Amino acid sequence: MARVDYRTLRRDVALQAVLELLGFIPQRRRGGQLRGPCPIHAPRGAAGRSFSANLPRNAYRCFHCGSMGNQLDLWAAATRQPLYQAAIDLCDKLNHPVPWLPSRDTGRRKFPPGT
Repeated sequence: MARVDYRTLRRDVALQAVLELLGFIPQRRRGGQLRGPCPIHAPRGAAGRSFSANLPRNAYRCFHCGSMGNQLDLWAAATRQPLYQAAIDLCDKLNHPVPWLPSRDTGRRKFPPGT
C-alpha cells in the first residue's frame, strides 16, 4: 500500500483550512487562539467553549471530550475516519495533491528467508 507523507501534509495544510471545512465558528478569538464549540462532539451550553485551537502551532484541544492533536488528527476525528483515509480525503476536499512517500522496496534486494 502506498504511504502518505504526513509530515509534508501537516506542513502544507493549515489548521485554519480544516476548521473552515468543518464550519467552525469561534466564539472568542485572541490572536491566533480560537475558542468555541467542539467540531467533533458539538456540545451545547457552557461546554460550547471547551474547544481551543492554536493556529500558529496547528494544534487543537477539547477540554470536554479530551480530543487533541494536529490538523490531520482533527479531520480524522471529526469525519470518523482512520488517519490514512482522512489524509487522502482532506487532500481531495482541499484540492491538494496527496504527498506520497516512495515505496519501501525501492532499491532493496529481496532474499528468501533463511539465506
